[in-house]
Amino acid sequence: MAETAEKSTESFSKADQFVLELFKEKLPNSYLYHNYNHTVRVVKSTKEIIENSQINVKQKEALILAAWLHDTGYTVTRDGHEKASVEIAKEYMAKENIDAETQELVEQLIASTKMGVEPQNELERILKDADNSHFAKDYYAQTSEFLRQELLLTETKKFSPAEWREENIQMFTHKHKFYTDYAARNWKSQKDENLISLLKKEKKKKKKYRKEEVKAKLKAKYKDESPDRGVQTLYRTTLRNHIKLSDIADTKANILLSVNAIIISLALSNMIPKLDAPSNRHLLIPTLILVIFSVASIIMSILSTRPNVTSGEFTREQVKKKQVNILFFGNFHKMKYDQYQWAINEIIYDKDYIYEALTKDLYLLGVVLNKKYLLLRKTYTVFMVGIIVSVISFIIAFWLI
Repeated sequence: MAETAEKSTESFSKADQFVLELFKEKLPNSYLYHNYNHTVRVVKSTKEIIENSQINVKQKEALILAAWLHDTGYTVTRDGHEKASVEIAKEYMAKENIDAETQELVEQLIASTKMGVEPQNELERILKDADNSHFAKDYYAQTSEFLRQELLLTETKKFSPAEWREENIQMFTHKHKFYTDYAARNWKSQKDENLISLLKKEKKKKKKYRKEEVKAKLKAKYKDESPDRGVQTLYRTTLRNHIKLSDIADTKANILLSVNAIIISLALSNMIPKLDAPSNRHLLIPTLILVIFSVASIIMSILSTRPNVTSGEFTREQVKKKQVNILFFGNFHKMKYDQYQWAINEIIYDKDYIYEALTKDLYLLGVVLNKKYLLLRKTYTVFMVGIIVSVISFIIAFWLI
């Protein structure tokens, strides 16, 4: 018995070495799944089932040899590789002087691994389950991806990740099953977990797809109702120009304020204290003219930049009748948040109201700008006239003296 076991072990080691050397020399690198690693996994799974089954030594030897040799045909062809594997096995077993009964059994077992072939006896069921044991392994996702890439590299079939996931789900639910009692009891739970993982990914993908589909439908539905880029650019550019012009006007007003404040400071500190002297009486009127025009310029500059104080609140009736611009802070700063939120909701659910509010906001900004620039123009005119009149007055005063 011990001699038989030792002989079997030696036979398996030779088969292992034969397959390893054969794959090294003749198996293309594109076979990422059907390679030596896969063969080792099948042999390991075969031994696991054998240890939990009632079969004799000769049957065990045939099973393990078949497991080692079942994919050697890939070194010759992909289509019909089972038949090629049988021929390679025949040649190998004849060379190793394997008895005829074992040879015949190995050939039958290899032929039974063909996809779609139903196993006819316990030995075929064992090898079939061992060949498909990766369905019930925690590394299933990795080996599955290797197989997808192999199909792509060998130009057999091209699957996208989503298509491959669907193909695997079909395999799990309709095409594959474990035949031996051991595999059904011990491997099915991990297989079910792998299926659940696939279904979760598929559900997530479908949910994302439905979401994108709804977005696309909504986009198509409201395409004609939504503003195009030209309209959006119109509002954006006009609003930016209004704000920029307002900043320019405020800057000009500040310049006038600063210049006239300096003029008044110089007049008060240097000229007016000296007007009491009889020799300087001729400078009184020109100095007063300069100061009066400077004060007038300051007042007008302040008026051009002074903000208008508004009520800061509005009624629901005004919103419904579109009589108020709720986009301007001055119209809502005294409102409670709930009331303002209600008013905003009234706008966002009414496309026409949105455009009307934007248009009204631009119009009112334009009205304010017009008033500001008109007053600013008058201020510059007053400042210019004041400077001219003051200089002329000083000239006349010195000429009279």
